[in-house]
Amino acid sequence: MNAPAPQFFAFDNTYVRDLEEFYVRWKPTPSSKPVLIRLNDDLARELGADPVALASPEGIEALAGNRLPEGAEPIAQAYAGHQFGGFSPQLGDGRALLLGEVIDRNGERRDIAFKGSGRTPFSRNGDGKCALGPALREYIISEAMHALGIPTTRSLAVVATGDMVRRDRALPGAVLTRVAASHVRVGTFEFFANNQGPEHVKRLADYVIARHYPQLADSAQPYLDLLTAVAERQAELVARWLGVGFIHGVMNTDNMTLSGETIDYGPCAFMETYSPGTVFSSIDSAGRYAYGKQAGIARWNLARLAETLLSLIDSDADRAIKLATAAIDAFPEQHAAHWLRVFRAKLGIDETGDAEADRQLIDDFLLTLKHNRLDFTVAFRALFDAAAGNAARLQTLLAEATDFTDWQSRWQARQSERPSELLAAMQRANPAYIPRNHQVEAALDAAVEDNNLQPFERLLAVIQSPFDERAADAEYCEPAPTEFTTTYMTFCGT
Repeated sequence: MNAPAPQFFAFDNTYVRDLEEFYVRWKPTPSSKPVLIRLNDDLARELGADPVALASPEGIEALAGNRLPEGAEPIAQAYAGHQFGGFSPQLGDGRALLLGEVIDRNGERRDIAFKGSGRTPFSRNGDGKCALGPALREYIISEAMHALGIPTTRSLAVVATGDMVRRDRALPGAVLTRVAASHVRVGTFEFFANNQGPEHVKRLADYVIARHYPQLADSAQPYLDLLTAVAERQAELVARWLGVGFIHGVMNTDNMTLSGETIDYGPCAFMETYSPGTVFSSIDSAGRYAYGKQAGIARWNLARLAETLLSLIDSDADRAIKLATAAIDAFPEQHAAHWLRVFRAKLGIDETGDAEADRQLIDDFLLTLKHNRLDFTVAFRALFDAAAGNAARLQTLLAEATDFTDWQSRWQARQSERPSELLAAMQRANPAYIPRNHQVEAALDAAVEDNNLQPFERLLAVIQSPFDERAADAEYCEPAPTEFTTTYMTFCGT
């Protein structure tokens, strides 16, 4: 890594410049025989990079961590976190490095970071590496979330390192290149509140306001308003997760971004049979992060953020607590409004109805799904088909649901006519395709065990166009076999 690689990105690294004491400068561990597995050409162009250059031998060396791109200033960021409710005072980038920041073609500042690039000062007992399967998993799930219109980090590239990593067995290693609005987390604030004090928290908060909430720069109460603004973004984000049946799996405070993007695609999955208690994470034995608990956990995490900001919100401790508590207590109402908007769209009903009556209509349909153990995505897509004039699939699906006929009458009465724009919104709210767990695992197994990327590429192509149903892709609409779902678990992949 002595000679720099060509200038693939126009880096402009504000985190390094503005927050000098908030990270450790570090370099990635070189890969022995890097091979490009997947490059996101469209995202590369969005970042102002040339995908042909990134796919060249020099580009692959850069994406593998063997030669630093010109302008990169790799750092390991410091952060703490509440993990399953318990506080860990120092976590940090144990297997990640922030290479730097670019201004994309839309004028947005984006982080470019490695995941799996080797040990850092924050690695603790880990090896800092990533196996190929989890890297490909993050690629496909994050790109699915992007296609679904949900704020998310994205995956630029996966490079196989040529080195094996030891988990329960030896697995091929990889480096994932992740793109994010930023990597500042609730846990970042917790680290500096716990280890450094109010002045460092203020510097971090001012940085976040300048980067993500510039409209607050002239606020009379910028730090209270920052808390409120972050809460608003999280309220909407979780509502949108719920709208597609997404279960994060590790909603620790170090996995909640201040930007409002979804981050960390380890123990996550899309729910199939509807049940609010659904959990897929192997380490969530108590169901803390179940589908139906995610909004409550988001509020809990925001309370931890509020605690770090108290001295900035008001010099009077009691008044600061009162103001922060009011902001946190407003979260359920914020989330409920976003949830109602999401699920009204899923039912194809407009915004003019009585909110409580519409919530009851939504809840009753969800109860029907639960009682009849129906697939969440299939059922809502069938509802869209019925609204569009083809009720056959819905009638077949709910033929044995004794409570459905009455519900259907109420649903039709609630929105007797659906103009084209309402139907279009309903279609966009009800994907035909999600990355179903059995198909994801089959694609990853083929890639890792057989060096066969065709299933991965096919699945990726399907989920990148989730709303237009295609006869050729009918198998990707099918739920997993029951025997698969009852035993399926996801893992951290570290």
